[in-house]
Amino acid sequence: MKPLRLAAGAALSLLLSHAYGEQFYQTKTPYAPQQDSASYEAPPSGYRAVYTQLLARHGSRGLSSFKTDLALYNLWQLAAKENALTPLGRALGPDIEQMMQANALLGYGVAGISKPGYGNESMQGVQEHIQLAQRLHARLPELFRDTKTNARIAVVTSGKDRAVDSGYFFAQSLVQQQPSLQPLVDSSTDRFLLYFHKLNAKDDQQVTEASLAYQRWVKSDELQAREAAIHAQPQLKAAAQATLAQLFTPAFIAALDAGQRSASNSGARSYTSADGKFNNTLTGDGKTHIANVTDAALALYELYAAAADLQAELKADFTRYIQPEQARVYAEAEDAVAFYEKGPGSAENGDTNWRMAAPLLNDFFAEADAAAAGKQTRVAKLRFAHAEIVIPFAAALGLQGMSEQLPRAATYSYQSSAWRGAAVAPMAANIQWDLYRNGAGRTLVRMLYNERESDFKPACERAKIAPNSHYYDYQQLKRCYK
Repeated sequence: MKPLRLAAGAALSLLLSHAYGEQFYQTKTPYAPQQDSASYEAPPSGYRAVYTQLLARHGSRGLSSFKTDLALYNLWQLAAKENALTPLGRALGPDIEQMMQANALLGYGVAGISKPGYGNESMQGVQEHIQLAQRLHARLPELFRDTKTNARIAVVTSGKDRAVDSGYFFAQSLVQQQPSLQPLVDSSTDRFLLYFHKLNAKDDQQVTEASLAYQRWVKSDELQAREAAIHAQPQLKAAAQATLAQLFTPAFIAALDAGQRSASNSGARSYTSADGKFNNTLTGDGKTHIANVTDAALALYELYAAAADLQAELKADFTRYIQPEQARVYAEAEDAVAFYEKGPGSAENGDTNWRMAAPLLNDFFAEADAAAAGKQTRVAKLRFAHAEIVIPFAAALGLQGMSEQLPRAATYSYQSSAWRGAAVAPMAANIQWDLYRNGAGRTLVRMLYNERESDFKPACERAKIAPNSHYYDYQQLKRCYK
């Protein structure tokens, strides 16, 4: 893929800034539809909806594991013992304690979540998928209204709890709107299509070389060196110093930066639900380390971003610990790491980061082929996965602002690239294809990305039914990709 043109990147950056605000949560950004459905382009006269399919990331969640929060809490305890906390810093420890408790009990008492604790969807995440399903049903009422008993609704997940839960709440939302759909829902797991970044011979019947190549890249010296260089940038350290200055004394910050103070996620914590019926005891593995000011600030930024997804479970306000200008620097650094690890990455690295998404793209086209031929056995295929699936899929589609690479000699920044985690893979990120067919058998497809009418790759422009339309002739579009 060609390196990004800066003019296009600057324009898209302004659009994304307007769409996602100035909170800078990166891929932890809570979901919001990016277009009012009332403004969608109407299908051409004579066409009716015959099929829809979706790939969605799971909804807003808590922290994935008991790591960064415990390490930062241990650092805070160390500072407390040394009387090295500012008045604001003294409030941080109890807030981290709240964060750990909220994650340890996350999902308890929520019907549909079988194993409470870290990594689960929050109530915010549950609502994101309930509401996404409501809007899909409202967008295509005739598709579901005309559903026959032999036309199924496939709900396919990666098999991971938060993806399974997303599919469950999405399907239940559809059924709540139209109870007749209940017996038509078929649920299944497909790691090959929806967890392709971690396929292995032990657990998976199909293991692609593309998946193994990607896993080699994630562990490569080149990527580790790239990430180290990103974290060594002077603007990141300056922001970290400014953040920590609000919380710790200058002497403690200097000692941390000199390697004289450090902390890890060692120790155990135990939390019990308010009704006393559920207890979760957690033990840190000691492998997550905070060894300098940048480590500490990025650990706090992780909690800051996670708090945005725990609005129902967490009362603590982490926005008081990080100023917007500092959050922007941390988000840019985390976007840079994600760009090289999961996103388009360096041009010299070829298609390593998204080649593994090819089977999923083929599955989208196979489903669309059946619908175009009038031979589909279902009216919808709804897939639920993770950011690690959505991000390479967007690159494989060649979508503008989401697939452009940078030369190896360049370094990702918000000036050099339009790629943003908040736009490509916020919580509950989704890519939807709606298919319409007329009496003559011609099929059109319209794509929604985070519910915004979106173009396919620029090379497919001629497949549009009109220059400014978002409807594409399906056969022409297929030829463009195949």
